Amino acid sequence: MTIPPAQDRLHAQLAFAMEIDKLRRVVRRNTLMDGSRRENDAEHSWYVGMLAMVLAEHAPPGTDIGKVVAMLLVHDIVEIDAGDTFIYDTPAVEVQLDVERKAADRIFGLLPDDQAGRLRALWDEFEERRTPEAKFAKALDRIAPIMANHHNEGGTWSLYKVTAEQVLEKVKIIEEGSPTLGEYATELIALSVSRGHLARA
Repeated sequence: MTIPPAQDRLHAQLAFAMEIDKLRRVVRRNTLMDGSRRENDAEHSWYVGMLAMVLAEHAPPGTDIGKVVAMLLVHDIVEIDAGDTFIYDTPAVEVQLDVERKAADRIFGLLPDDQAGRLRALWDEFEERRTPEAKFAKALDRIAPIMANHHNEGGTWSLYKVTAEQVLEKVKIIEEGSPTLGEYATELIALSVSRGHLARA
């Protein structure tokens, strides 16, 4: 029996929906702000999407915030296959993009072609970081762990012996997407250093 195209499309969409449920199981290195437990990727994606709406006025003029939110909702889906890459793990970061591209091919490929193309394009745009939307999205993705580590006495910085210089290097990406948020991140880092929660090299 031939499956009607509409039903076939629905099956593909539901297969994708079931697959992305796995994002709730991908545990990140970073903890919640109260330090009570590590966060998962689905929580992180929701949180930075909310930040995009709340902090929209700090985006470059003319930035499409709806697109930023959509980008942030899909940006970590690849970690279902690739896992969470710790940004201070240099060898892992060097191979991260290749591993994540393969994951993107498989996971977005579960969708009907038109939706696969649209969501994959959002993911590619986020990774390429060329548009104001992608730069702002990446800034939010980077500032969230800085906020968490600042509020839980160093968090993963202390655990993995991350230095202030390493964190400040990541602030460049935040500044690229939002000078205001870049300045705020720099202030948090200085405060963390002064409180003894982040060491200098």
